[in-house]
Amino acid sequence: MSAIVWSDGKNSPSQEVFQGIYVRQLWQGEAGAQAILVDIAPGAKWQGIDFHHDNSEEVLVMSGVFNDGTRDYPAGTFIHHPIGSSHIPQSATGCQLFIFYPEHQS
Repeated sequence: MSAIVWSDGKNSPSQEVFQGIYVRQLWQGEAGAQAILVDIAPGAKWQGIDFHHDNSEEVLVMSGVFNDGTRDYPAGTFIHHPIGSSHIPQSATGCQLFIFYPEHQS
């Protein structure tokens, strides 16, 4: 039986990946799967296009309003970005996202 792994997101180290966009890794599996929290400050925007080459992305908007470059998604919205999709993460009001990346496809 595998051991249960848990993480306190509030105390996980935060890394600023773009101005106003912070990532906190909660968990990473051996085959590349991972769970992260992303905080996007009001007015912050991902630099370039976030393209999903070899992995899908599962997003739950925890708070605020997330925009993918096309439309707004309020808190409570689940979004599935399949392999081959792309978007430009941003938020006019600020938001927090829970993101899960399944194991990488070969």
